[in-house]
Formats: sequence, structure tokens, C-alpha cells
Amino acid sequence: MPKRVTGSKHHLKRLAAPPFWPITRKGFKWAVKPSPGPHPIDQCIPLLVIVRDVLGYAKTAREARKLIGEGHFKVDGRVRRDYKFPVGLMDVLEVAGADEYYRVVPHPVRVLTLHPISKEEATFKLCRIENKTMVKNGHIQLNLHDGRNHLIKVSDPMNPVEDVFSTYDVVKLAIPQQEIMDHIKFEKGVLAVTIGGKNVGRVGKVIDVRQVFKKRDAVVTLVTDKGEEFRTNLKYVFPIGKDKPLISLPEECFE
Repeated sequence: MPKRVTGSKHHLKRLAAPPFWPITRKGFKWAVKPSPGPHPIDQCIPLLVIVRDVLGYAKTAREARKLIGEGHFKVDGRVRRDYKFPVGLMDVLEVAGADEYYRVVPHPVRVLTLHPISKEEATFKLCRIENKTMVKNGHIQLNLHDGRNHLIKVSDPMNPVEDVFSTYDVVKLAIPQQEIMDHIKFEKGVLAVTIGGKNVGRVGKVIDVRQVFKKRDAVVTLVTDKGEEFRTNLKYVFPIGKDKPLISLPEECFE
């Protein structure tokens, strides 16, 4: 992943902005600093930058802020009027009235990119389970990568048969209802895309997992469709399907 962005709590200079943001570095001094939200600053793109610099719906920040304030853009099925809203990994962006849908996915060159998707595919998103906690009455709370928390109710806390989830598994959520539609278990043979490191954006099948200390630092070996093997940390592995990907990705991810 790109280096961690530091500096002022309220402002961000363009030279200090994440390198994958599609903005000029010397034309102007300041960039939009994302609001605190579901994604950290080095793993997201502000909504204003997407509207102005990626999609080209505006030429200036003033125009982009006006369009966003009028409610023309939805993120994960909900209208977002904050021009600083952080749009990050696996988020679904909809341009209301234009019948355009995009998903933020990892890319081998751009790190994060907006990939056009169909209306049917825009009805769900994939979320990775980062942590699990037990809450009141023995129910299980899944803490997902985009800041969401999903409650799994169990009938018997001493024998929680409903809890079939593990960290680094992926759930398929309906948006905006946030209901679990499917569950992708992280295991050997699963298809995954890397979301960080030098192999960011590459898609492969998991063939080996070696854990020495912490689970998140386990070394995962993947193999591409062309038979090329590569390795990365488990924290960079994002399962996307069992036999075939549940989401569409750019062609560059399969090369």
C-alpha cells in the first residue's frame, strides 16, 4: 500500500496526497482531505476528486461540490452530500439519473480504480471480516473492512452453530439493505485479489498459507491463470469467489 499520509488534521497539500489520486501535483497547492469515515486516507479517494478528476462531471471544485450537494451521487445505495466523503475498496458508486455504476477495485498500476459495472452487480458489495467480537447475550458481531458492523444472532451462546464466519472471510452484502447474501470462506482453492503490496491488483487462486506468528502476517501463495506464482501477506488477500469471481475486474488484474 502507499506510504501513510501525515500532516494537518484539517488540510492536505497536493504534494502530500496519496500518489494514486488522479490530480495534478503542481497546478494548485491544496487537495481535498477526506472526512473521517469508513476508509483511511491512504486507501480511498474523496468523492469530489472522483466527480471532478475521474468521471469529469465538473471542471472545478465549486462545480463538483454543487453536483454532490444536489444529491446526484450515491455510495453503496445511499446519497452522499459530503464532498469529502472517502470512497474506498469495494464501494459501489452510482450516478443518479445517468444509469452509471462503478465499483472501486484494486488495480496493478493505479492501486485503486473505478471499474464500470452493471446495474445488477451494483446491488451488492463484498466486505472482508477484519475482526469478530462477542456482544450482549452471546451474539457475534462481525467487524468489516469498510467500518460496518454486522450482528449474527445465536440461539445458544454455548453452541453458536450460526457462527460460521472467520476473520479474513468475505461476506456478500446486499446494498443498501446490508443483508448477507453469500459467504466466501478463506481457504486453499479460493480466488482472491491482492489489495496491497507490490502485487496489488493481481488475481490468483490460493494454493498455500504459511503462518508463523500473527495470522494477518501469514505468507499466502497464489497462482494466476497463466500458472505464475506470487506471494503476499494475508492482510493483502481479499477473497472474491470460489470457482469464479463474484465481481468483475479490469483485464489488467488477470495479466
